[in-house]
Amino acid sequence: MADVLVKTITGGMDQFLWTDAVDILIIALLLYKLILLTKETRAYQVLKGIGVLFIAALVSGGMQLPTLSWLLNSLLSAGMILAVVLFQPEIRRALEHIGRGNIFSKEFIGSLMSESKLIVNELHQAVISMAKRRVGALIVIERRTGLADIIVSGTRIDGRISAPLVENIFEPNTPLHDGAMIIRDGTIVAAACFLPLAEDIAVARELGTRHRAALGISSVSDSITIVVSEETGVISVARDGKLIRYIDGKALRDLLESIFVQERDTATFTLFKRRAKDEQ
Repeated sequence: MADVLVKTITGGMDQFLWTDAVDILIIALLLYKLILLTKETRAYQVLKGIGVLFIAALVSGGMQLPTLSWLLNSLLSAGMILAVVLFQPEIRRALEHIGRGNIFSKEFIGSLMSESKLIVNELHQAVISMAKRRVGALIVIERRTGLADIIVSGTRIDGRISAPLVENIFEPNTPLHDGAMIIRDGTIVAAACFLPLAEDIAVARELGTRHRAALGISSVSDSITIVVSEETGVISVARDGKLIRYIDGKALRDLLESIFVQERDTATFTLFKRRAKDEQ
């Protein structure tokens, strides 16, 4: 048995050419640069998922599990197509930089990371400004659970996130100020959307319709909702059927970064856990 194994390894090494080594090095370099480019963007999570499927497909093929191998390969094919659809802007910028010859430049890597941080800055600026002016706002950030049924109840926007646009939508006495704004993949998808209301009587007595709506949508989805009180200017966050009030500027920025920059996905859970302990 040992002799057979040695012969197999020796035979494989005899067939290994220098071109194979170059091929492996090039692929490894490309994968390394791809990880650097997407490390602090939303695409990184998709890339990790595709990597896990790829490894599982290799293992199932090596173990001669044809059905599982076929299923994983099919998922990989669909996943690659889905990744292309979801990340068209990133792919377009990458192709543009390839044409300029600077795909691996620090400037390009910085531009990918700065886009997510720009979204954080714009949303943070808008929410803080509305809180100071006591302008009521209801911002729902879609995550894994789709909110298509909520989006169709409002007015389609499909606009790039900017502080002036967010503030203008919620400005009193404007057509879209009443209702919820839905954000999906860093884009304002719709405004003036209707949300399901929480039936908690205690919440209904103490807080207004916006807070009940935030609790309602957080109870039926994994979305995160930011509420600005029109009466007090207090910022609140709703998630998983729980409402955390009196969010300050730093906590708001940490929350937004955990969603869009994804430096630490546990940041939102930490915020809720810390506030829950304070309230006990």
